[in-house]
Amino acid sequence: MEELTISLLICDRNYRLSVAREHEELFRKAVKMIDHRVHEYSTIYAYKDRQDLLAMVALEFATRSLQQEHLVSGREEYLETKLSEIDKTLDHYLTRISGSVL
Repeated sequence: MEELTISLLICDRNYRLSVAREHEELFRKAVKMIDHRVHEYSTIYAYKDRQDLLAMVALEFATRSLQQEHLVSGREEYLETKLSEIDKTLDHYLTRISGSVL
């Protein structure tokens, strides 16, 4: 995995990061998303400095992340239940078939 040092500008501050080359575009897209949301918040809310806006964006993204984790967890539980039901049905069917063959 090749590392790359990149410079990202977030809320008028420059950040240098070392990232895997294949993740560079992901980081750049994330910065664009952050800048876009900061701009949107700046048109809606009064603020003392851009750090306040950045905190609101961080809260929004963290909340979204937690919601996604909850959705994924629920889907995993649902799939595990369904797979267990399928497994039991197959076991029952295979038991019946093997019993009738003998």
